[in-house]
Amino acid sequence: MKLATRRQGFSIIELLAVLTILGVVAAIAIERTGQVRTVGNSAACGSSRGDIELQCQMWRRAHGTFPASDLSDIGASTLYFPGGLPTCPIDGSPYAIDSDGRVVGHSH
Repeated sequence: MKLATRRQGFSIIELLAVLTILGVVAAIAIERTGQVRTVGNSAACGSSRGDIELQCQMWRRAHGTFPASDLSDIGASTLYFPGGLPTCPIDGSPYAIDSDGRVVGHSH
């Protein structure tokens, strides 16, 4: 009579196969996370641009002219930007406006 042998664990080949699969899944997940962050930052930049343009229109209505092109005067007022003048979430650069109160230089 032959005794049946019991396996006590996984072979090294099985463990390597599982680790390889987990590595591939992790690489895909990390890549997608980076893409989501880029899209989110681009949307945040667009939102900041819209908010700045709206606040510039409000400044013009109250003062008769648009704020300075570097936004130094409107940025100093907590009435328009209580949390401080926003910067671009993509590259950290400051926003600037043209003579029509439109944000320039941020076409992400």
